[in-house]
Amino acid sequence: MSTPALQQAPLRDYTRILGVGAYRPEVIVTNDDVVQWIDSSDEWIRQRTGIVTRHRAPRDVSVIDMAEAAAREALANAGIDAKQLGGVLVSTVTHPYATPSASAQLADRLGATPAPAYDISAACAGYCYGIAQADALVHAGTAEYVLVVGVEKLSDFIDNSDRTISFLLGDGAGAVVVGPSTTAGIGPSVWGSDGSKHESIRMTRSLIDIRDYSLGALAASEGDGEAADSDAEQASLWPTMRQDGPTVFRWAVWEMAKVAQQALDAAGISADDLAAFLPHQANIRIIDEMVKQLKLPEHVSVARDIVDAGNTSAASIPLAMHRLLKEQPELSGGLALQIGFGAGLVFGAQVVVLP
Repeated sequence: MSTPALQQAPLRDYTRILGVGAYRPEVIVTNDDVVQWIDSSDEWIRQRTGIVTRHRAPRDVSVIDMAEAAAREALANAGIDAKQLGGVLVSTVTHPYATPSASAQLADRLGATPAPAYDISAACAGYCYGIAQADALVHAGTAEYVLVVGVEKLSDFIDNSDRTISFLLGDGAGAVVVGPSTTAGIGPSVWGSDGSKHESIRMTRSLIDIRDYSLGALAASEGDGEAADSDAEQASLWPTMRQDGPTVFRWAVWEMAKVAQQALDAAGISADDLAAFLPHQANIRIIDEMVKQLKLPEHVSVARDIVDAGNTSAASIPLAMHRLLKEQPELSGGLALQIGFGAGLVFGAQVVVLP
């Protein structure tokens, strides 16, 4: 018996980013605020990182709240109704629940149900991972429009007294809508990982550690009448982020410039063709060194959103794109090289046409 022929979704030739949105929390934390907790100074932080301020969300503002605000602006700027979405992708490492996903709840809030939705855990490369997947989904005809959100509430997972990474981090959300295009708008993605360096950016504890501690403390308090550990001791078990700064810096500077060049080559363009450079906002010295290694000409606008926003992990590239287009609207329609890199270690890059 012959096998019946299957129908497949019609392929689309081209995709592009149709609109971008952003949300920045109102609370601004200065370097002078930060040095109350660590042995440092405003001058040291500026010289070593370029950061002057960072935004942090209040306790009653969640990852989903921030994602929703950014997503609504992106949809409006793209001229797309949430009901038209064929996918909702949320890149985050700070949604405090293993399940349900932030993306499914976001889709419901936006009115995008029953669009498929899933979270991406790729830290600072998460947004570029999302673009790679949205591009593929639209290309394959699986979806017509896909929402990609990078959002982090890193302030929930920092130890203010830690000087390896806490003073770098901020909160925020950026979002874009990816859809079909009559011309090429998203170049091939260059992405990957190196798990051998996973200890370079890490959490101090696992959820299993918290479980075991909680059960042990409960047993002690109920079994022999001894008081449970103090609130301060319990709080110290909460997982917070740590970083091996020199290792990450060397990796980012020497390896990520190669990845960025590979993305340019894959797109069939040179640095001279770029209108903008949108690197992950990790450290101003990393950004400046990448500019040198890529030999970017002076006409290329380089995003340095880190000065005011700090490092917002998965949110940093769309936030930087939003700000750059707001300050320089003439860049719309130009080519931008975007690259994310961070914990995992993971990386992703592509050349895109700015919305």
